[in-house]
Amino acid sequence: MINVYLDDLRPRPKGYKLARTVKQCLKLIKRNKVNVLSLDYDLGFGRPTGFEIVQYVMKSKRYPKKIILHTANPFGRIRMYHALKLNKPRNVALVVRPEPISLF
Repeated sequence: MINVYLDDLRPRPKGYKLARTVKQCLKLIKRNKVNVLSLDYDLGFGRPTGFEIVQYVMKSKRYPKKIILHTANPFGRIRMYHALKLNKPRNVALVVRPEPISLF
């Protein structure tokens, strides 16, 4: 079982597999059982967002044990949170923990 961290800028936390893009994240989710899935929303201008992962998880019903929304984007955080809150099984923990982005 793995932990997955989707983010285009932030460094990978210890104990997580890093995905910089939606494509990389989907590959990890499809090939592994996921314990914790930590999501950013913005993944670069004009690129797919973390919401696409939320949609995949809901459609496929491949829920991890815990989902963390670490995005600093308030719109993206609310969008992902409400979709998951309405659709996730009760045993899946949903945590909101925004992380600032260090640009320097």
